[in-house]
Amino acid sequence: MSTDGLWSYPPGSGHQEGRTLTGFTVQATDGVIGHVDRQADDPPRRHLVVDTGAWVFGRSLLIPAGAVTGVDTESRVVTVACTREEAKAAPRFRTDRETLDPEYLSAVGAYYASLSHGSGESG
Repeated sequence: MSTDGLWSYPPGSGHQEGRTLTGFTVQATDGVIGHVDRQADDPPRRHLVVDTGAWVFGRSLLIPAGAVTGVDTESRVVTVACTREEAKAAPRFRTDRETLDPEYLSAVGAYYASLSHGSGESG
């Protein structure tokens, strides 16, 4: 199963090419998980680095662009297709070098791809 689609913003997400999302609040399906610290808009691996603040002890998360379900530029909120716990359980992001590490990106892609296929088979 290819995870290539996970690294592009989905149609209808409200993402506008060239728009900076830095500082936007990141909202999971069940609450806020942090704010966009920085973003990578260069194909093929577009993603957001989210600062979770004290919620997960200052840890950052790397979220593929394909997990973004909405961008509200007026309220400065990015909505993502996962719960807070799912985001917290994602492969740990430690250093910017990982944004170029094919193994790490593959693990992140596989993790988020597994979330989007939960059609009634949650476990």
